[in-house]
Amino acid sequence: MNNAFQSLPTTRREFLTWGSKGIGLLAFSQFAPSFLVQSTLAATPSPEKDRSILVLVQLAGGNDGLNTVIPYEDPEYYRLRPTIGIKKQEAIRLDDTLGLHPSLAALHGLMQDGSAGIIQNVGYPNPNHSHFRSSEIWETGSESNQFMPTGWIGRFLDNDCGGAPGTAGTGGDPVAVHVTNELPQSFQADKPHSTFGLRGGGNRNNKENLAFLEKLVKEDDHQANANASFLRATMMDALVTEQRVQKVIGSYRAESAYPGNNFAQSLRNVAALISSGMSTRVYFVSLGGFDTHSNQTNNHANLLKTLSEGLAAFQKDLVARKLDSQVLTMTFSEFGRRPNENESRGTDHGTAAPLFVMGSQIKGSLHGTPPSLALQKNKDLEFSTDFRQVYATVLDKWFSCPTDQVLGKTYAPLPFI
Repeated sequence: MNNAFQSLPTTRREFLTWGSKGIGLLAFSQFAPSFLVQSTLAATPSPEKDRSILVLVQLAGGNDGLNTVIPYEDPEYYRLRPTIGIKKQEAIRLDDTLGLHPSLAALHGLMQDGSAGIIQNVGYPNPNHSHFRSSEIWETGSESNQFMPTGWIGRFLDNDCGGAPGTAGTGGDPVAVHVTNELPQSFQADKPHSTFGLRGGGNRNNKENLAFLEKLVKEDDHQANANASFLRATMMDALVTEQRVQKVIGSYRAESAYPGNNFAQSLRNVAALISSGMSTRVYFVSLGGFDTHSNQTNNHANLLKTLSEGLAAFQKDLVARKLDSQVLTMTFSEFGRRPNENESRGTDHGTAAPLFVMGSQIKGSLHGTPPSLALQKNKDLEFSTDFRQVYATVLDKWFSCPTDQVLGKTYAPLPFI
């Protein structure tokens, strides 16, 4: 395809180089992406290099926490799970009572060297067993009876707190990137922000969409009104960002061997974007399939292996590039599973579950308290750590953003950072 935009600059440096060759800035500004022109005219400072970055990893479907972090010394665990419980001798020992699923060997290695930790038994009051509603609660940070139009990351972006990225200083990079087919509800905001989406695995395969976008951008705009001009500039920004991202991903040479699955490749692409120096502060990656109602054993083992090996490759890559001190990775899932197994050798929708945190700034490997399993059939776990305490810790200690501006009130932070 004859692409007239392949010759356009995709960075501020390239744009300035064009200017030094005699191409008039004002003339070019009729055509160039708005962020390039605006940031150049304003002499925007270079993106901060020591920024804190958060990578959110969604375990979609509701991860079974009890078969992830296994209370292998508790007879109640084996009473509730006579066929799908992980045997004591198979669990990877964490301490005298707890172990990891045997598929989490790679993640266990990170815990041993102090770069990963577990927050146990995380949930919220009056839990909801619906995938949709519980995801909404987790992604917005709301109470179970509260409906919020914005996500917790979106409100972080909306706020002018010290750690939030602003228009100036972002260098025109997206403030948040999701590697999912849809915008995460976590990113929903009151104000417009330059977020960007990649498909899972980062394979766009959308040449037709790109061609359509380019056609719209090139159309004669002599009758364009203000709205059309804004739309055109927005499309141009999206096109340039798309081409820049694909260039970064295509040329990236990872410092670790990533597995070939979509999840690991998504993390590889996130590593590529971070390594490129983009000032993006939040990334969102998803691994689905955790809704294990039947024949859970093998399915869950494969999912945890995918999670563990993908995270380990990502962390190793960051360490090799000396970027690990800037990046905090955190998993979350909309709920855990019921403590007792069902008649299909699976587990049904439950409540609380552990989540993982990863990065060189992590302090301690085990946080919070494990759940009590002295429960009757079909009873749920009672959470011991509110998930908004985890968010508050990230906002306060990682992003230096006052918690109540984003979460509506103050939550006691945790000591994992």
